[in-house]
Amino acid sequence: MAVDYWPMFFVLLLATFVGIGVIRRVSRLLHTPLMSITNAISAIAVVGSIIVTGSEHPLPMRVLGAIALFASMTNIVSGFLITDRMLKMFKKEPRKP
Repeated sequence: MAVDYWPMFFVLLLATFVGIGVIRRVSRLLHTPLMSITNAISAIAVVGSIIVTGSEHPLPMRVLGAIALFASMTNIVSGFLITDRMLKMFKKEPRKP
């Protein structure tokens, strides 16, 4: 089974440019809700990459699935850390007696 990787690479390239364009135009106040949405999208990518990595696909496709799994998990963890840090910035510190 010959797999044509060029359409997948083209979609990856387009998604990269669209993502960079969206991130640059969003104001800093909206980054926390945007990170929450990207965490949900990354969860979908994690499920897809687990399916690709663990099945009977050729080795290059499984390697790309493993890379996608690593990138998605890194995005999810860093997104939660950044969101948590930004939410802590809005909490008032208790007054010292």
